[in-house]
Amino acid sequence: MSSNKNVFKRYEKKYMLDLRQYEELSQGLSGKLIRDAYGLHTISNIYYDTDHFDLIRASIEKPVYKEKLRVRSYGVPKSGDAVFVELKKKFKGEVSKRRIQMTLEESGRYLLQGRKPKDPCQILKEIDWFMELYHPVPKVFIAYDRLALFGIEDAELRVTFDRNIRFRESLLDLSKGSWGRPLLDPDKILMEIKIPGSMPIWLSAMLNELSIFPTSFSKYGACYKEYLIGQMYHKGGNICA
Repeated sequence: MSSNKNVFKRYEKKYMLDLRQYEELSQGLSGKLIRDAYGLHTISNIYYDTDHFDLIRASIEKPVYKEKLRVRSYGVPKSGDAVFVELKKKFKGEVSKRRIQMTLEESGRYLLQGRKPKDPCQILKEIDWFMELYHPVPKVFIAYDRLALFGIEDAELRVTFDRNIRFRESLLDLSKGSWGRPLLDPDKILMEIKIPGSMPIWLSAMLNELSIFPTSFSKYGACYKEYLIGQMYHKGGNICA
């Protein structure tokens, strides 16, 4: 992870746990990892895509390179609160995330009305390029409750547990609350291990012992495949336009 908290570059591996695996793993991680300053907190996101979901459709095909745009808040923001406009890219398994902080109102003026912030920066130029190329619009709201841990000996090792993943297709405004329909069964927990390089041997051995194996899972991708695409067909939409 870069020292610049608006730029992240790392490898991310995902795992789907049941409650038994989560409890046993949590015991094993005690003494190795500690909670970050946020503890258990809610993360809310609005994902942007083209009218016909071109970005997520391309992502599902598992290309060498893919990218997505979202607006993220920690908790439910009020007027004047900070949110993050994030451009996330993945190339050959390495994840690069670049984000810029704005107020809730500034993000709306920028993404929905095209009114750019007064102080341009390199990250904003990259997001500008993305906006001009895809002309994305808000497509879905996804929130979850996250517990984030980091290594005691290596602070760049991060492990997060996301549960109660939920979504909605209406009221695509972060200030309208973190409610939504469940995306996963309540006993499923999504774990992500985020590392700048290779995984510690002790952690790899612990996962193997508990039969915890990597999975390919995208919150937005799952939402699209399980709910959004079906509704498009039901409404008679042409996703191939």
